[in-house]
Amino acid sequence: MESGLIHTRDLYTIRRGELVHDPIQGRVVTARREIIKIKGRGGRWTCICFDPAAGTCRIYTERPLECRLLACWNTRPIERAYTRGRLVRRDLVGSIAGLWEAVAEHERRCDVYRLRRLLAPAPAAAAARRLHTAAEIVHYDAELRRRVVARTGLEEEMLDFLFGRPLSRVLRSLQAGLNPSMAPAGS
Repeated sequence: MESGLIHTRDLYTIRRGELVHDPIQGRVVTARREIIKIKGRGGRWTCICFDPAAGTCRIYTERPLECRLLACWNTRPIERAYTRGRLVRRDLVGSIAGLWEAVAEHERRCDVYRLRRLLAPAPAAAAARRLHTAAEIVHYDAELRRRVVARTGLEEEMLDFLFGRPLSRVLRSLQAGLNPSMAPAGS
């Protein structure tokens, strides 16, 4: 990713607080920190870097560390890599004037942990206010994405990397499997 071989439109960001499937633990956990992933293709998960015609990876010689470590028969190397410093968005776009500030502001206003707290059970009056606030956050996320594309000309495919998955999608996953504990449980 650092080499620029994988374009940011081919990446997405899982933000702190999102529910994710941890293949090592074999369960859904809360992301403790941001995770940059390569997008899949089509309705099934097939790596966007896989060339189906050739049956090979188009970036094999320059593939990311996670891909180099992945060995289905022995997951220990990739498990160790998950505990080390991984690339985050700031590593890749932090020096681009104005862009990092927009990403950081979005992160502040659209914090997934805050969204989770707003969705937690509450008395009726508080629940209504919380749901209204949650709806405003989801609306802000959608509107920001629309404006960024309209004003900057950035490819819409890059938004999943810059701002993480759309909060409307994150919200659906939270509603489907909201963990009552707000404490992070996974990486």
